[in-house]
Parts: sequence; structure tokens; C-alpha cells
Amino acid sequence: MRFVPPVPRRSATAVHAALAAQVLTVAALVVFEHVRGRRLAGEISALGGDPHAPGAQAVVGAVTVFAILVMLVAVAAFAGAAAYLTWLVQARQRVTRSWTPALPMLAAWLVPGVNLVVPPLLVHRLWRDSRPPADRRARWLALLAAWWLSWLATLAVAVARLPFGAPHGDSDLTGLGLADLAVVTLAALLCAATVRQITTVQTAAPHDLTRALDAARGQSQARISSQPSPAVSKRNS
Repeated sequence: MRFVPPVPRRSATAVHAALAAQVLTVAALVVFEHVRGRRLAGEISALGGDPHAPGAQAVVGAVTVFAILVMLVAVAAFAGAAAYLTWLVQARQRVTRSWTPALPMLAAWLVPGVNLVVPPLLVHRLWRDSRPPADRRARWLALLAAWWLSWLATLAVAVARLPFGAPHGDSDLTGLGLADLAVVTLAALLCAATVRQITTVQTAAPHDLTRALDAARGQSQARISSQPSPAVSKRNS
């Protein structure tokens, strides 16, 4: 009898927390952009990149805050990716009872080009193999498509805004605005919804371990009942 992994509730919670941190850090960067970043971009441009120019010390504090915010955004993004992949592997392991499928699954997310198409197909397969109710298929496909399109939009925003720290235009430090924050927030909410859907389905699915135990118990009782008792064996001998 194989060990049945538990439903990955903790890793799902970690994904939700990481997504919330990602939204909060991007929101902080957007607020900084609107409150101080645009003026800071003009001041840096006036300095001409010379750290010893007059007035350079006046912007050190703001530049430090900006650098910390950028690092927090990067850390939150990596933490979100790590938490999501951990949840994905554990959820897949519960379905397959093996770590082997985790390798191609991780490769699908890390190989450039492939990670633009294959991941939603793998997530859909995980949802299907988790034995969801048949009447949820249409809503699931709509959610999956919306999440992946919003994720691609977030990726496009990140590529367009990089590198952070290089002025975007005459008055922007990062180029981030409320529209970018809205895209990131939408993608995070939809991603959290897909994680919750699959985790809920796996929680509500029949407990395979209980069924395996019942089957093993039934087989043992059948073997015992088919064997003759010791008294009968002695009389026959």
C-alpha cells in the first residue's frame, strides 16, 4: 500500500501569502513613484550620474529607499514563484503518488518559450486528475484562461519596465502606475483562485488512503476465511 500525501493546504496558504506580499511591494513602489520617484528622477538626471556633484547627498536617502523597494519586489516575486512551484509539486504528488512528474513540470515553468504555453495545460491536467465535479469544468476553464492572460500581461509589464532604476521618459523612475498595479493585483487574485480551486477539490475528493485500507482489509479477511482451521487440518491428517 502506497503512502497518500496529504492535501497541500500549508503550501497553498504560503502561495496566498506570497502573492499578497507581491501585491503589497508593487503597491509600495507605485506609491513611491508618485510621491517621490518622479521628482527623484529629475534630480538624478540633473546630477548627470556624478555622485560627487553638488546636491548628490540630498538624494541619497530617497535613492536608498527606492533600492530597498526594488529589492523587496524582487524578493517577493522569487518567494511567490518558489511557493507556487512547491504547492504545484505537492498537489501533483498527491495525484500521482510519485515525485517523477515534478521534473517535467518544473522544466515547463523554467524553459523560456515553453513557459508561455505549457504551464496552464499542466495546471488544467492537475485539476482534472484531482477528480473535480463535472459541472465545474466551464467555470474552471474560464478562470484558468483569465489567470493565464493576466499573468502574461504582468510579464509584459515587467519586461517593459525593466531595468528598474533607469528613468523611463523625462519624469518617471520606474514607469509603474496604477494600471500596472491593477494588472499585478488581478493576476495575483486569479492565481490564488486557481490554487484554492484545486486545493478545495483535492480536499473534497474521496480519501484514497481510506479506500486502500478498506481494500487491503477485505483482501486479508478473504485470505483468512479461505484457509482451513487448525482443528480441521489435524482431523484431515
